Amino acid sequence: MKAHSTLQPGDPAPGFTATAVGGIYGVGAPVSLKDFAGQTVILYFYPKDDTPGCTRQACGLRDGWHLFSERAVVLGISPDSVERHEKFIAKYELPFPLVSDESKEISLAYGVWVEKTNYGKKYMGVERSTFIIGADGTLKAIFRKVKPEEHVEKLLSALE
Repeated sequence: MKAHSTLQPGDPAPGFTATAVGGIYGVGAPVSLKDFAGQTVILYFYPKDDTPGCTRQACGLRDGWHLFSERAVVLGISPDSVERHEKFIAKYELPFPLVSDESKEISLAYGVWVEKTNYGKKYMGVERSTFIIGADGTLKAIFRKVKPEEHVEKLLSALE
């Protein structure tokens, strides 16, 4: 596998297995990227459930769900626990599953676990990023440092 920070469109998407909640996974079940062979997958990584930017991003996807649900599988991924994901999904009626990446293995594989700076303090966290994986398992598009307000529009243009 390539070093995480060098992932480019055309590269094979890093595989993973983790616990997903919501959607068809209900209160929690294992999900693997290989479960979606032959389908387009949108993996969107976000820092934390129920924070302003992450809520705007999730609700944007929820509100545009009718535009995505026939074209791609949508999975949100953050380091939050299954329990936090369940509360976030219930609070905002999210129609798509969220994947718990408490170990940060998926975030590391996709190169989104990065050093960040806030008010002069450095810390490690998730860089808001989205990966579109084609039916053949390769990365079709990569969006780094996604602005929640632009997320749906970027995805729709990439899926055309």
